[in-house]
Amino acid sequence: MRFDVMTLFPEMFETFIQTSIIGRAIELKKIIEINTVNIRDFSVSRQKKVDDAPYGGGNGVVMTFQPIYDTYKHLIENSHMFKETGIKPKVIYMSPQGKTLTQKMCHELADNEQLIILCGHYEGVDERIIEEIVDMEISVGDYVLTGGELPAMVLMDSVARLVPGVLSKEDCFIDESHSEGLLEYPQYTRPEVICGRAVPEVLLSGHHENIEKWRKEQSIIRTRSKRPDIVDVVDKD
Repeated sequence: MRFDVMTLFPEMFETFIQTSIIGRAIELKKIIEINTVNIRDFSVSRQKKVDDAPYGGGNGVVMTFQPIYDTYKHLIENSHMFKETGIKPKVIYMSPQGKTLTQKMCHELADNEQLIILCGHYEGVDERIIEEIVDMEISVGDYVLTGGELPAMVLMDSVARLVPGVLSKEDCFIDESHSEGLLEYPQYTRPEVICGRAVPEVLLSGHHENIEKWRKEQSIIRTRSKRPDIVDVVDKD
């Protein structure tokens, strides 16, 4: 799977691309490809300007149409997916106004061969960019960050780990929080007793059926306690 990231700060992704599971999926397994493109490189102004004051007045500046659009055209023209199938990759704009990222959404996005991610900055991007090229706006929460780079990393991490072969086993994510609509059950490891707190006896019993039953019960209890909003959604489904 390939991610193309349109950004003003490609250096922010250097460590992310090289580290841990994502780094191995890129370097060793060759399953994931992440390509960052500096929007400023496509500015036609002598000063490589990428922003301007908003019409109507107001604070701050807005990212202009031309550099972003020309970056997008460059990515489409060099897309193997587009060349082979004629289908343009889905373009995602990381925005606090977008749909909140969910595990279900991550599974759907993981089925794509290529995704293009646009990272906004300042007061956002010219609305005509959204109208012209963006297929989907995604938010990582109801708060505002200084730019779309951190949300883009969250999106790529949550999607990439669902691509077959990235994790060692599919079981690694099947029972995780949100995968089945519930939060994950409590986890324990050695030693058996810490600060007077013991591992639940059922986990030491070796009785797999009882263990699975306990874990299911704990997932329901934990979800009702910590995220009752999720329980309401699951019950409706």
